[in-house]
Amino acid sequence: MSFSAPDPAPGAPDDPRRHVPKVDRVAARLDGLPHPLLVACARDAVDSARAQAASGTAVHEDAVVADAATRVAALQRGLLHRVINATGVIVHTNLGRAPMAPASITAAADVATGYSNLEYRLDTGIRGSRHEHAGGLLARACGAETGIVVNNNAAAVLLALGALARGREVIVSRGELVEIGGGFRVPEIMAESRCRLVEVGTTNRTRLADYADQLRDDTALLLKVHASNYRMIGFTESTPVQELATLGPPVMVDAGSGLVDAQTPWLGGPPAWLHDEPGIRQAIEAGAGLVTFSGDKLLGGPQAGVIVGRADLVAACARHPLARAVRADKLTLAALQQVALAYLAGDAASLPLWRMAAASVDELRGRAATIIERVGHGAVVETGAVAGGGSLPGRTIPSVAVAVDADDPDAVLAGLRDLDVVARIDREAVVCDLRTVDPADDVRLADALVAVRPAAG
Repeated sequence: MSFSAPDPAPGAPDDPRRHVPKVDRVAARLDGLPHPLLVACARDAVDSARAQAASGTAVHEDAVVADAATRVAALQRGLLHRVINATGVIVHTNLGRAPMAPASITAAADVATGYSNLEYRLDTGIRGSRHEHAGGLLARACGAETGIVVNNNAAAVLLALGALARGREVIVSRGELVEIGGGFRVPEIMAESRCRLVEVGTTNRTRLADYADQLRDDTALLLKVHASNYRMIGFTESTPVQELATLGPPVMVDAGSGLVDAQTPWLGGPPAWLHDEPGIRQAIEAGAGLVTFSGDKLLGGPQAGVIVGRADLVAACARHPLARAVRADKLTLAALQQVALAYLAGDAASLPLWRMAAASVDELRGRAATIIERVGHGAVVETGAVAGGGSLPGRTIPSVAVAVDADDPDAVLAGLRDLDVVARIDREAVVCDLRTVDPADDVRLADALVAVRPAAG
């Protein structure tokens, strides 16, 4: 027979639990975060060490401190900070959508670090409205009478429907009952607005007569929703705004992505990848009474929702109690004001969104060659970037990337993420699309690729 040695009695000199350090002692050897967070990381590490000690595993203070430091580093990496978007998705929702222009950041900072005339009219000394700033300028840029800004486009749709159609009917084509990102569906928004949905037509074909047949005295709006996150082809038909406007009730257009003008005069004309994307100006000119759209995406500003159109309809939205709940803050309004001024000045091409989208393939190819020279390996490859953010489905923008072969591409991607670079895998190679990389970050991207070289092979 064989006998195992008994576990050391608690408190015995050789009991591993005696060597577990105190939380305060571990926290005192950490830095990089506020003290309460360091204590939390130290406590988690000490708890883990106690569990090890209870099972008889030896515990050393330096190892516990190292565990706590690893937890601190993980917490630091999880804090909101800047990363390099090398995915080729310009309006990348998970990465904060498109970058904002320096002028917008400066305007927001100027307003944030002092007081402002947010709701005050300096010429008369009386209370004003926050809607008089960015909303009015964006409306002018789109050819509309007036406008207001809220916190996102879903809120814009919710507010407009609630203000103009609560308890009444809204006619919508079945083919336009789309689901917005995050599982938020048009019928659900309408239900929250307490209006009654009237579906007309079929999934793929809806004619003017379909709308006309459902007109009632109780019809508040004709709603046209741009299918910005999917594309339907084949045997299809939809009714344009110009025809809907002849039926009588106001036409509300949810344009989604926010392309100010389909003719993109700031680019000298529309590029091929913007084909068929509707413009806000064109919807207004066609007779839309109200248009809602995003403040970022194809507008190029901060995340927000914009409502432009007829003065009486917009005023009804601004007066509605929900307007206060969804209103935009002063930082968003200041940033969007600068975006509107850029469009009005014909300078929208300077916005990061359009600067990235309009960069020439030759320019990107030259940058890729320079990066590869610095890295010492890789290849210049032609690829396709996308607008992203639920915009322009199926449309790609010719682009150029740096491709790195790897035995384990996932490991390379993980290594790049540790260095705050987000890339993608294409045909077993790690691809860094330069259309979404700021040229100022090229050296940083190259250094990251050098750092993961062993994993890349």
